[in-house]
Amino acid sequence: MARTVDLVGDRWSLLVVRDAMDGARSFGDFQRRTGIARNILSDRLRKLTERGVLVRGPGPTGKRPVYELTPAGADLFAVVVALRQWGERHAFADGEAHSTLVDAEGRPVPPLVPVDAAGAALPAGRSRVVHVEG
Repeated sequence: MARTVDLVGDRWSLLVVRDAMDGARSFGDFQRRTGIARNILSDRLRKLTERGVLVRGPGPTGKRPVYELTPAGADLFAVVVALRQWGERHAFADGEAHSTLVDAEGRPVPPLVPVDAAGAALPAGRSRVVHVEG
């Protein structure tokens, strides 16, 4: 987990990944959506590209690059959904306005719940870490 957090665990990186999932492609798209300072955004786009989360390519006019999620970046969808859902439950006061994630038909996305091999809900106390030899 420490290695993953090192790769994508800071606030701005996760917001860039979230916005890429929501259709942001250009530097300007990311800056407008996040409000991030230009120097920080440049750094995060560079790091996410170097780490294989985003790929940088030529834009439609050829002047400015665009960024797209790689398969590794798209694999972060469950992480982004889990963080969003946790925030919806715990980061807002009762009755406070906030956004929620919905599917293509406009229905709220059900809560993500880890499950065991039999498909039963798996609470934190019923799992353990096993080290895998490379």
